[in-house]
Amino acid sequence: MARNKHPEETVNLILDVAFRLFMEKGYEHTSIQDIINHLGGLSKGAIYHHFKSKEEILYAVIDRMTEESNQMLTDIKDRTDLKGKEKLQILFNTSINRSVQDDVFTVAPSFYNNPRLLSSLLHENIEVAAPQFILPIIQQGIADGSIVTEHPKHLAELISLMANIWMNPMVFHDSEEDTYHKVRVFDQVLKGLGLDIVNDEMMARMQELTAIYQKNK
Repeated sequence: MARNKHPEETVNLILDVAFRLFMEKGYEHTSIQDIINHLGGLSKGAIYHHFKSKEEILYAVIDRMTEESNQMLTDIKDRTDLKGKEKLQILFNTSINRSVQDDVFTVAPSFYNNPRLLSSLLHENIEVAAPQFILPIIQQGIADGSIVTEHPKHLAELISLMANIWMNPMVFHDSEEDTYHKVRVFDQVLKGLGLDIVNDEMMARMQELTAIYQKNK
C-alpha cells in the first residue's frame, strides 16, 4: 500500500498524481480529496505530513519540473565561448523554449487572484532569477564590452520582472494580442539599453505559451 512506502517514494507518488490531475482537470478544479482518491489508500494525514496545502504541492510539482531546466540555465551562464549579450539572448530563448514550459503553463493557476502565489513569484524573480542567472551575465557583458550599464543589479531585476511577471499571462491573463504588444515593448526597452536580444521566434513562442494557458483556464 502507498502508506508503507518510504517518505521519498510517498512524496514522488503525491507529486505524480497531483501533476496528472492538474494537467487533466486544471489546478483550480483539483482538490486535495481528488489527489487522495488516486493515491491507493494514502491518508489525508499522510499527505499533510509532507505538504501543508495544495499550493505547496503545486510549488513542489513546478520545482521538480524546472530543476533540470535551471541546470541548463546555469550551463549557459557559465559558458566561456560567448559574450554576455549573446548569453542573455540564449538564456531567454532557452527559457521559453524548454518543453517543460508547456506543462507549466498548462497546470499553473491564476497568480493575479492568489496573493501567496504572486508573492512567491516575486520572490523567485528578485531573489533567484535576477541575482543567480541574469546579473552574472550582465556583469560578464560589462567586462567584455557587450553590455553597457552603470546599474547591473537593478537592470537584472527590471529584465526579470518584465519578462517573468509583466509579460506573464498567468499573472495578468493576457490575450495573445496583449502578449504580442508587451513583447514588442519589452524589445523596445531592451534595444534602448543596447540589448537587441528579442527576435520573432521568441515573440511567436510567447504567444504560443499564452494560448496554452488560456486554453486550460
